[in-house]
Amino acid sequence: MTKKHDAIFDAVLSGIGTTEPSAKKDRGAGRFLKRGNAIGDKLNGEVDEKTLHWVDPARCKMWERHNRDYELLTPENCADLIEGIQQQNRQEFPAVVRRLQGEKDFDYEVICGARRHFAITWLRANNYPQFKYLIEVRDMSDEEAFRLADIENRDRADISDYERAKDYAAAVKLYYGGKQKTMAQRLQVSEAWLSRYLFLAKLPDEIVAAFPSSNDIKELHARALKPFLAQPKAREEMLSRADWLASMRAAGATSYGMPWNDAVKVVAELKKAGQGHAPKKAPAKERKHRYTAQGTSFSMERLDKAREITLKFDRDASVEDLRRLMEKFFLDHKEGL
Repeated sequence: MTKKHDAIFDAVLSGIGTTEPSAKKDRGAGRFLKRGNAIGDKLNGEVDEKTLHWVDPARCKMWERHNRDYELLTPENCADLIEGIQQQNRQEFPAVVRRLQGEKDFDYEVICGARRHFAITWLRANNYPQFKYLIEVRDMSDEEAFRLADIENRDRADISDYERAKDYAAAVKLYYGGKQKTMAQRLQVSEAWLSRYLFLAKLPDEIVAAFPSSNDIKELHARALKPFLAQPKAREEMLSRADWLASMRAAGATSYGMPWNDAVKVVAELKKAGQGHAPKKAPAKERKHRYTAQGTSFSMERLDKAREITLKFDRDASVEDLRRLMEKFFLDHKEGL
């Protein structure tokens, strides 16, 4: 974007929604010249002038193919944007939307600008009803909308690798006939780069559930697990371990360093399972039973799940006493004690 374009864009923004009196006379000539230059640039085809609107965010809904999960937005992860809007007393950059036809509850669908929509909506609900949503209305196809959203959000850290991967996986089928090469060309990325994200989107549900959140899953995590998932036995072991990690987190377990609450440790646990290492198990519990008869006693000791049972008795115990004690032991052992 040229400096001249920036200046015109700023001028448009500064004039929207303001009720300030006319500029002083000594600034009139400058504004006239700027306006003349802008008109000349437009006639020469150097400026694509856009019309912006301030609207109620409630009249806008997210495009169903929007690449950001709106449900994951919170006042905390949008705090920087909310604070910026408060300081500037308005939204500085417009969202890109398409006009809807024949919908009773909505006038526009948001292609780019979910965080801005959330921030303005939150502010309006929290003592700032004067704020409105700044939008730029465009006419575009779904494929064009997808590419626009991708260009705007590709380098943003607040969109997770997994969100992006799922978006790409859907787009390659919807817009490019399943042809990865065509999609890579349209997005101007390498096939290898795109392939890594498409593999991430194909991770088994069990693996995804093993992570604290799908937002914690990185493309490099999928790359690290890929060799093991390609081997049937290793894959089976990894899925089993993933189920265990998810169940331990769901149960709120606090033992073994809680690897289920750390994405890096989740990957390490899954790789360990895929490599054939036995998962760490709880130490076996020792079970003891003592049997007594007429002053004579002996004890039975066994570790849980161990095959051996150790019997201890007094050296001077009578044969009759031992017989009675053994009978009781056999009965208990038959019942699983």
